[in-house]
Amino acid sequence: MSGRFFVLEGLDGAGTTTQAARLAAHLREHGREVIETHEPTDGPVGRLIRQALRGEEGAVDRQTLPWMFAADRADHLTRLVEPTLARDADVISDRYLHSSLAYQSLDRPLDLVYSLNADFRVPDLTIFVRVPVDVCLARIEARGGVREIFEKREQLAAILEQYLLVLDRLEARGDSIAYVNGDAPVDEVEAAIRAAVAGA
Repeated sequence: MSGRFFVLEGLDGAGTTTQAARLAAHLREHGREVIETHEPTDGPVGRLIRQALRGEEGAVDRQTLPWMFAADRADHLTRLVEPTLARDADVISDRYLHSSLAYQSLDRPLDLVYSLNADFRVPDLTIFVRVPVDVCLARIEARGGVREIFEKREQLAAILEQYLLVLDRLEARGDSIAYVNGDAPVDEVEAAIRAAVAGA
């Protein structure tokens, strides 16, 4: 037996972090052991990535991010995801390789970013929480804090287009992807995600 690997994806401000926590709580209520995680990780490579995303002085250039995300992902899978699944526990990740393909292909060719991620484990189900760009921006502004380099309207609009291209490509290779309207009330979004997981 092995656990199931669920991934939530969406633009910054789409609510994936909130919904990942709600899905984990739901599965635990039904007797599952669940590990919640996220990318970039809190590991050594992930910390360098976050410095770059915040645009900190001395951080690595964003052109290097495809390789850094791939390295962080390889470490994430080896250190946490694979051992958890092997003991029949579930993993819910807030972002995974889909984010790399959508975000990093703004700066580098999609085929290059795809090749760096082609051999990583395919999730049992990826849930794309779709929210209009302007709604995402309003949520980002409301939460305050330091803006990351991609949290601008033009960038988010371009990333949404890339996401849809990427998800089409992954569906064509056989990945299981569910689309959820993230602009609905939070409880309705949660219910739609639960239904998608139940049907996976």
